[in-house]
Amino acid sequence: QLQLVESGGGLVQPGGSLRLSCAASGATLDGYDVGWFRLAPGKEREAISCISSSDDTYVKMSMKGRFTISRDKSKNTVYLQMNSLKPEDSGFYYCAAGSSLFKVFLFPKPDVQWWGQGIQVTVSS
Repeated sequence: QLQLVESGGGLVQPGGSLRLSCAASGATLDGYDVGWFRLAPGKEREAISCISSSDDTYVKMSMKGRFTISRDKSKNTVYLQMNSLKPEDSGFYYCAAGSSLFKVFLFPKPDVQWWGQGIQVTVSS
């Protein structure tokens, strides 16, 4: 049973940076695609970024150049580096894992096998 735990969120001023971590336990993330989703008040869930088991990456167009996803296999962790943060980046960020998630990441109901509990990111002055 894979368990995912997010960390690294919090309050940051506009223009600042945060690095979210999605640490896995109970099993290895090797062989799984891992993605980040965001839920903000009054908005539908957004697919932000995803990394495949072979380390192909996707970042939502509006975040390209600011957000980077990466994987550290030795730590069984996936990271989302978020730079030049804007107030509209605020929300509850979830990581998720699935064996075929990368292919269906943008689908309304992506094939997620495990979800983290989520973490709040607030960008405000």
